[in-house]
Amino acid sequence: MPPLTRWFLRTALAWLVLAMLAGVAITVPTFGSEVLHAALQPVWVHLLMVGWVTQMIFGVAWWMFPRPAPARSFGNPVLGWSAYAALNAGLLLRALSEPVLATAPGPGVGAALAASAALQFLATLAFAASIWPRTRGT
Repeated sequence: MPPLTRWFLRTALAWLVLAMLAGVAITVPTFGSEVLHAALQPVWVHLLMVGWVTQMIFGVAWWMFPRPAPARSFGNPVLGWSAYAALNAGLLLRALSEPVLATAPGPGVGAALAASAALQFLATLAFAASIWPRTRGT
């Protein structure tokens, strides 16, 4: 298993645990306020869908998609690692900004959310560019 795959998969598992903790916090009525519960809802969804599901798919795809002969290379490692870094930086920024937006909105928080979305979009482009050559027919 290539190192990038291991990082994607292990990080996906870490986000899954954090998503479950956020899910528990949402369902416990004595934890925080209604505002905090509302703020954690999108965090929970992003941790599950981007942190767990998307990252798991990226890791398995990097490992399992066919590698073109003769080199049998996994592809451009710079693009792969860039996708990993941007995806996780964007997700972390989102997870930190969303509750702040709900409890103490400000212009910087909106910019942070926009930056988190841009990072995740760039991660998707980098991953697609890295894996695209491996989807050609033989």
